[in-house]
Amino acid sequence: MAKHQLSRAAHDRLTAEFADLTTRGRIQVAEKIEAARLLGDLKENGDYHAAKDEQGHMEGRIRQIEAILEDAEIVAPAPDGEVGLGTIVTIVYDGDSDDAAERYLIGHMEEQTGDSSVSVMSPSSPLGAALIGAKKGTTVSYKAPNGMLKVRVIDTAVAH
Repeated sequence: MAKHQLSRAAHDRLTAEFADLTTRGRIQVAEKIEAARLLGDLKENGDYHAAKDEQGHMEGRIRQIEAILEDAEIVAPAPDGEVGLGTIVTIVYDGDSDDAAERYLIGHMEEQTGDSSVSVMSPSSPLGAALIGAKKGTTVSYKAPNGMLKVRVIDTAVAH
């Protein structure tokens, strides 16, 4: 089994980001470093040090994406109405009102929705694993550090 399970959208986004960083990104940073070198003494050159820092961060991100894509598996979305990888699930804890509902995207940390009200939850976490396969209206239990907890699935939607 692949170490990184991704939706098709996340895989495509990471592939595009990798291509952009390894081409345009590297060229832009190299140009910034060269322009800063022309300003003179490198010991006290803030532009040079900023460009080198940017290069280091970018190369780290390139290595991170490369490692994810190297061992990635693209997973099919869950059946309609069922919680699975790539599903946004709205839950409420047992005893809480629906106003206290929380929204999670079940999947890899690289999954993104563009919606800041949705947090990413690993399918291998205790709650994430309990939610896999659940449907709207279902109550699931899971073992938390402070004991057994129950949540009710209020809604499910496929992330885009």
